Amino acid sequence: MLRDAVRALLAELARTAPGRSVEVRIPPFGAIQCVAGPRHTRGTPPNVVETDPMTWLLVATGRLAWADAVASGRVQASGIRTDLAPYLPVHRS
Repeated sequence: MLRDAVRALLAELARTAPGRSVEVRIPPFGAIQCVAGPRHTRGTPPNVVETDPMTWLLVATGRLAWADAVASGRVQASGIRTDLAPYLPVHRS
């Protein structure tokens, strides 16, 4: 059930923030590329967001603010395009 929720929220983020400039990783359940900008094709992406499944669910549903999650180290975000705050919480339309 946790896996399905993580994957559904990742898919919705990819839909609402289309692009390939940021890689969002939620191990061990999934990873997507999203956010418009330069496309990355080889090696380690320059813009990476990574967190654990529970933190992702909290951030994606608005129960934990993006800035608070990053500041506390619960979300690791490296790269100039990794601020996902404009796309959170994830909403289905």
